[in-house]
Amino acid sequence: MRIVLIGASGTIGKAVANELGERHELITAGRHSGDLRMDVTDPASIRMAFEQAGAFDAVVSCTGHTTWKPFVEMTAEDYRFGVNDKLMGQVNLVLIGREYISDGGSFTLSTGVTDHDPVPMGSSASMVANALSGFVMAAATEMPRGQRINVVSPGVIEEAMADYGPFFRGHCPVPAARAALGYAKSVEGLQSGQTFRILG
Repeated sequence: MRIVLIGASGTIGKAVANELGERHELITAGRHSGDLRMDVTDPASIRMAFEQAGAFDAVVSCTGHTTWKPFVEMTAEDYRFGVNDKLMGQVNLVLIGREYISDGGSFTLSTGVTDHDPVPMGSSASMVANALSGFVMAAATEMPRGQRINVVSPGVIEEAMADYGPFFRGHCPVPAARAALGYAKSVEGLQSGQTFRILG
C-alpha cells in the first residue's frame, strides 16, 4: 500500500513509520517536515498535499494538539484551539481525503487514553477525544467506495513520560512501538468504526 502518514516526526509517528514502513510505501507529511507540507488546521493545505501525494490507499494521522490547563483557568478559546487543531484537523483529513483515497482505502485517526480515563488539566483532551471517537463510529456507517475509518487511543507513551508524566500519575506507560501496532491493525485489518485502545 501507499500510505500518507501525518505527524511522522513525532514520538508515535516515528514508531508507526517503523512498523508500517517495513511493508508499505510511506509518504510522510507535516507542518515543518516530511515528503509533503501539510497543516491540518488549513483545509487548503490538506487538499494541496493530497493532490501532490498521487494515488494512495491509507491515511494515518498521528497529529493534533489540545490545551492543557486546570479547568478553572480554561476559556472558550482554549477549547476552540483543540477543536480547530486535533478535532477538525483530523475530521478534515477524512472529509477531503475521501475524495482522493483509493476504493477500499482506510483512515486511521488518533485520540488518547483521556477518551475514557480523565486526568488533571485534560478536559479539552477528553472532549476532543470523545468527539473523534463518536465521529469515527458514525462516519464508518456511511463511508463511500468501501472506505474504512478507525481511531487509535493509546495510553500515555513511555518515551513521552518526561514531558507528560505529571499529567498521568498512576498510569502504566505504553511503549511507542506497542502503540504502533494499533495503527497497523487499523490499516491492515478489516474493521471499521472502531476505537483501538492500547493500554499498559
